[in-house]
Formats: sequence, C-alpha cells, structure tokens
Amino acid sequence: MASNLTSQVRNIAQVTTAVANGDLSKMITVSARGEILELKDTVNTMVEQLRAFADEVTRVAREVGTDGRLGGRAQVLGVSGVWKDLTDNVNYMADNLTGQVRNIAQVATAVAQGDLSKKIDVDARGEILELKTTINTMVDTLSSFSSEVTRVAREVGSEGQLGGQARVEGVYGTWKRLTTNVNELALNLTTQVRAIAEVASAVAQGDMTRAITVETRGEVSELKDNINLMVSNLRETTRAKDWLESNLARLAGLMQGHRDLMEVADLILRELTPLVNAQYGAFFLADPDTAEGPAPTQVTAKGLAFIAGYGAAQGSVVDTGGMPAQGLVRQAALEKKRILVEEVPPDYIKIHSGLGDAAPATVVIIPILFEDKLLGVIELATFSRFSDVHLAFFDQFVNTIGVAINTIIANSRTESLLSESQRLATQLQERSDELQRQQAELRRSNAELEEKAALLATSSQYKSEFLANMSHELRTPLNSLLILARLLSDNPDNHLSDQEVQFATTIHRSGSDLLQLINDILDLSKIEAGRMDVRPKKLPLIKVLDYVHATFRPLTLDRGLAFDVSVGEDVPREMFSDEQRLQQILRNLLSNAVKFTSAGSVELRVSRVKETARDRLVHDNDDLLCFEVKDTGIGIPAEQLPVIFEAFQQADGTTNRKYGGTGLGLSISREIAGLLGGRITAESRPGEGSVFSLYVPVVHPGHGAAAMAYAATHTQHLPEPLEHAALRPHTALEPDDSWPTPSKLEEWKEGNAGRILPGRKVLIVDDDIRNVFALTHVLSRVGMPVLYAENGREGIETLERNPDVDIVLMDIMMPEMDGYETMAAIRRSPLWRGLPIVALTAKAMPGDREKAIAEGATDYVPKPVDVDQLLGVVCALLDPEGAATGHESTSPDPASVAAEAPSTPEEGAAPPTTD
Repeated sequence: MASNLTSQVRNIAQVTTAVANGDLSKMITVSARGEILELKDTVNTMVEQLRAFADEVTRVAREVGTDGRLGGRAQVLGVSGVWKDLTDNVNYMADNLTGQVRNIAQVATAVAQGDLSKKIDVDARGEILELKTTINTMVDTLSSFSSEVTRVAREVGSEGQLGGQARVEGVYGTWKRLTTNVNELALNLTTQVRAIAEVASAVAQGDMTRAITVETRGEVSELKDNINLMVSNLRETTRAKDWLESNLARLAGLMQGHRDLMEVADLILRELTPLVNAQYGAFFLADPDTAEGPAPTQVTAKGLAFIAGYGAAQGSVVDTGGMPAQGLVRQAALEKKRILVEEVPPDYIKIHSGLGDAAPATVVIIPILFEDKLLGVIELATFSRFSDVHLAFFDQFVNTIGVAINTIIANSRTESLLSESQRLATQLQERSDELQRQQAELRRSNAELEEKAALLATSSQYKSEFLANMSHELRTPLNSLLILARLLSDNPDNHLSDQEVQFATTIHRSGSDLLQLINDILDLSKIEAGRMDVRPKKLPLIKVLDYVHATFRPLTLDRGLAFDVSVGEDVPREMFSDEQRLQQILRNLLSNAVKFTSAGSVELRVSRVKETARDRLVHDNDDLLCFEVKDTGIGIPAEQLPVIFEAFQQADGTTNRKYGGTGLGLSISREIAGLLGGRITAESRPGEGSVFSLYVPVVHPGHGAAAMAYAATHTQHLPEPLEHAALRPHTALEPDDSWPTPSKLEEWKEGNAGRILPGRKVLIVDDDIRNVFALTHVLSRVGMPVLYAENGREGIETLERNPDVDIVLMDIMMPEMDGYETMAAIRRSPLWRGLPIVALTAKAMPGDREKAIAEGATDYVPKPVDVDQLLGVVCALLDPEGAATGHESTSPDPASVAAEAPSTPEEGAAPPTTD
C-alpha cells in the first residue's frame, strides 16, 4: 500500500512539478483507484486544458504578434473559471489590437493613396493613443499643406491670379521647407510674369521705353531677352515711322497754297536735302507735251528741264532751257523706279563749299509720278549713305510731290479755262437776260391763257351740267309722247281714221326728230370734251352694207331716186372698227344725200385705197377703205365747202332756207371719223351734185400686234356671191336681217314673243305718271299684267306683297329712294337676287349705263323708250334660252331686237338726220 501510494503521489508530484515548470507534456500514468483515480483524472484534465490553452495563446500570439495576421482568437473548449477568463482576456486583447492596427493601416493606406480625408477614430489608450494622435495630426498637416499648394497652383497656374502664397500653420521640418519652396516658386513666377506684362502693356500703349529687368534663368531668361529685343526693334521702327509721318505731314503742309512750280521745286530741295543728310540736289521738270505723250518711252532731248538746285553750280545750268534726258536720269524716267548709286567714283561729281570740295559717296535718282505719268525727276547726293528710313521716305514723299505738282499744273490749266469760261459766261449772261425777258413775256401770256382756260373749263362744266339736266328733262316727256303716239299709230282697234293715224305718225316722227336733235347735241358736247369712246371689234362688211340697204332703200324708193351700192374686188371681207360709229357716219352722209337730191340717184361705193408714203390721207395706215357717197343733188358752192363741217353750218344758211336740219351732222361725223383713225373729204359743184368720201383704216389704229394679226388673217376679199348680194335691190328686210323696222304691237302677240310675254307680271317703279300710263298701255296690249309704284320704297313694299313679279322696270331719278338705292336693296335679298331688273331712265350721259349695271340692274334702256327695244329686252330676260335659239316666227325676233337695239344715245341707230 505504501509503495503504491508512494508511486502514485510521486507520479502526481512529477506532473505538477512539470506543470509548475511550464512543461505541459507530462501526464499521470500510474494506476490508481478510488479517490486517487479521480485525482489522477482531474490532474490529467487540468494538464490537457492548460496545454490546449497554452497552444491557443501561443498560436494567437504568433499570428498577431509575429505573423501579423490580425483577427485571430483563442478557442479552448471545456474551460471555465479562471481559464475561461484568461481565454476571454486574451481574445479581448487580440480583438482590441486588431481594430487599432487595422484602423491605423486604413488611414496610412489612404494617405499613401492621396486620400487625406481619413482619420484614426478607434478607441485607444496609452502609447496607442499617442500614436493615434500623432498620425491624425500628420494627416491634418498633410491635408492643410495639400489644400494650400493646390490653391496656389490653381490661382497662379490656372486662374492667372499672381501673388498667391501657401499658408500652412504648425508645420516644421520638411513640411516647412516644402511650403517655403512652393511660395518661393509662386513669388518668383509672379514677379517674372508681372514684369513681362508691364512691358507688354507699355508697348501696347505706345511706350517703347520700358524693358524687363527682373532676374530670370533658363527659358524664362530667353523669353525676357527676346521681348526686350522686340521692344527695342519696335522702338526703332516707331521712331522711324514717327519721323517719316511727321516729316511727310510737315513737307506736305509747306507745299500747300503754292501756285508756282519754280517756287515749289526750290522749297522741296531746301527742305528735303538737309532732312536726309544730303549735300547736293537737283530738280528736273518734265516737258508737259512729253509727259502727256502716248508712249512713256518717247523722252526727247529737251524732255526734262532743270528748274531748281541745292548746293549745285547754278551758273552752269540755270541759263539753259533744258538738258538732255540721258544716262541714269533717262533710265529712271523710263522705268519709273528709284535708282540708288553707291560707292560713287571720286571724279563723278564735286560738292563745293567755302573751304573745299569732295566727291559724294551715294547718289539717288527719284522719278516723280502721278497716276503713272512722269512729272519730273529729283537727284540727291550725300557724303554718307542713305538709310533705309531715308529710302522709304523717298518712296512715300514722291507721291505727295506728284500730287502737289499735278495740282499746280491742273490749277494753271483751270485758270486759263476759267478765264475762257468767264468770257463765255459774259456772253451767256447777255443771252440769259434776253431769255429772261422772253420768259417774262411767256409767263404773262401763259397767265392770260390759264385764265382763259379756267373760264373755258368753267363754261364747259356749266354746259355739261346744263346738257345733262336738259337731256333728262326733255327725254322724260318725250318718253310718254313717243309711246302714246306709237300706240295711236298702231290703231289696233281701228277706232281712228286714216287721217288720225297719219296725225299720230307725224307726232311720233316729230318726237323722233327732237330726240335725234338731243342726241346730236350730246354727241357734239362729248366730242368737244373728249369723252366719246370708240369700241373697235370684229366687223363683217356685209353687215354694214345690209344696214345701208335696209335703212335707205325704202327712203329712195319713196322719193323716186335710184339707189346703188357697189363694192371693189379687193375690198376685205371684215374690218376691226367700231360698228355703231361707222353706221352713224354713213347714215348721216346718206341722209344728207337723199335730203338734198330731188331727182337722179344716190350711190355708195366701197373701195380699197393704197396710199403712198408721201401722199397718205390718214395717219400712217397703208390699208384704207373708202366709203364714197355720191349724189346728183343741188351741190355746194366752192366757197362754202370749208365751213360745212363746222357746227350749225349748212350750205344754205339763210333764214328762208328750203331744207331743214341743225347743221350738226357733218360736224359730228368729221369728229367721229377722226376717232376711228380716218377723215372725210368733200367735192361738189352746184347743180351737179356732191361726193363725200370717208376714209377709214381696215384695222383701228392703236390696237397693237393683236389687231394687226387679226387684220392679216381676216382681210380676205369679198366673194363674188356676196358682192352680187350687195348690189341687188332691197325692197324689204331679209328674214335674217338684224335691223328690225318698227313693227305693230299686234306682231308681238305672235310666235315666240306671244309665248313669252302673256301673263308675265311686271312692276313699273317710276314717279312720272305719264310714263307709267304709256308703259302700262303698251305692256297690257301684249298681255302682261302691270303693277305700279311711285318710288323705290313703295316698289320694295309692292314686291313683298307680290312675290310672283317676273320683271321690274326701274326709273333712276325718284324722290325719297332713287333707283340705285332701290336696286341695291333688292339685290341684298336672296329672294330677289335673280329677279330681272331693267333700268328705264332718262339719265343717259356717259357712264350711266355702267353705273346702273354695277348697282344691280340686269339691263339698261334709255328714255324715250323704243317699244321694240324694250319688248325685245324683256323677252330676252324672261326666256334667255328661247331668245338664244330664236324660234321661227313672223313676229319680231326678241334676241335680235335686244342685241341690236342701242343701249345709250351715243350708241343709238337713230332715224336718219335731215341736215
């Protein structure tokens, strides 16, 4: 037992001693039981835990302390008590050290990478806290240094704000030296750049006295030297330029106001020669004839004359009128360029003074030009050399000399011309005085003429207004007179005897004569005022001939006269002229022929006239037609032929004359012929008859290429059948004739008119009850119901009460609301926009028809009303399609009557006059 206990205790003692000595490799290995076994297991467990704890602490210490592997922890399983506290303390120490070292490493890494925004923020104590504070202070210092250096670099290097300095507080050692070096760099750069800027600014402001004096090295030193050299060159150039400009201006001012060439040449040499440090000078003037010659190479022996010198032997050259243009002077004049001769030979020329003489070293020959024309030559010589500034001065000053000399030459010529012009001006003044006297006479005569013209214009205006008023006042009663006389002469119910019918016919004829007189007076007034219009158009000649036959064949038959119409073979088929004006002239000439011929014949011959260039009757037309009216009447004495074309003149002008008439027809015909581009001539012998010839152009003059082209393509000869048709007798109208004779109202009840007119309601708006009475009877006889209104307002009210009105006959001059206002009001209503309105008025002056159409009238019929014309217009408006097709009938053709009847007095085909 003792031995067993001894071995057990000794074994335990060995193990514990080894543990106490730090040897944890021993274990209790003795056999034991009971409590000794428990002690054995406890000691062995303690040893194992200590060994494990020692291994973990050693590993953590090695990794953290030796290997630098932060973040390691001791892991000892199954420990408790002190051992667990020891393990936790070791781990806390390792974690704390890891956090501090890693935080320091992060800040150091950020600083190394240029990031000065990081700082150590981990909790620390002792020396670690001191290290933390030191590192954070270092980071703050680096950040402040970096900011200041960056600011200075940005201000100086990028923004150009010189003078910036880095200010870093609390730096020492290397950081202090770095800050000082940066500030020295910025200060040095600022000083150098400012010095360069000051010199550059001074140069820009014209101050060439400045230079860069700051100390520099390297490339900046080279820049400094280059700028100083540039300023020096600019200073010299500016000084030379100022010298050039000031002397050019001074000499140009000295030459102003001089008018003598010798005086100017002497002035130039006296000022120019010492200015360029020359001692010899000569001025040669080119001969004007030579200078103005066509070839500049033609310089004659006397082409240049010496007129001034400086320092020259004047006696040898002044007396000569000129000198040969030879040698270099001639060459300079030919080339028109400056010639500079240097290193002149000793025997070339001598410059004398009171003390001696010597040869010059340099000679310059300068040609004087103006607009490439040679005016003279200047030659200068000097003992030294002419500098580049002097040569540049020559090149510029020679132009000023050229202008001055040319001005003097031009002034001398101007003075000679001025004296000549003054002599001429004296003569012109004398003639001007005479012209002024004549103009005064003309002004007085013009003033008298203007007064007379004003009186004539006033009288013409009064006459036009009087004629317009009288025309209206005469036409209004004539309207009812002619209509009622026409109704009586028709005698539809046979209530009147033949004698009473003849009375009514005579009344109608007398009214028609009075109407023709009114139209003639108006025509003459319009011709005098220049207001008669001509409307040329395509005109078939057969139409004119048929009109002549239809109008005058019945008259000649009644008077027992032969009537013949003949047409030449080469007469064109068509004309381009005014149909109604041509008819008016022929009607007047033939009416006079019939009136003044009691026995024999009346003849109309149409021929083509070719005028020669020296014997033209009408303008410049080569193609003329002659309408020759020949009769076997009483004839006209030769002394009365010149006056028969005057107004109110007749061959028989006595108070007891045999033939009636106003004497207006020939006067009007002559003026109308002039408007057509033609003229009328007359030949007559008393007792044998008269020949009146109307010459009219085939194409109306003044209508351009279009009318000429028309004439060229349409002036064909009349075919043979047409000529025979014109020659055959006409006892009545042909069925297709377009000039209807007055017909009885009964004929309007038949055929196409009888189909159109009956039952069509008509409204008459007129304030003259006589006209309403006459028109009512005419329209009632052809079956048309009639409504009546005294003025425009009543007319509109009547239309509103009777919407079935088919046509309106509208007077113009009415009280309260005239015809223009009434038609405009009717047209404003959509219900009556298509209602036919015929303006029926005695307002028949020029422009009245156009005004009525513009105000809303569909057609226009002047008073006194021609019944056939009125009914034709009514038929054409009520049945335009039927009127256009023209149904076959024995009644008057409404379309023909409406189209051919005159619309205004100046266009009317009135009954033949009896002049």
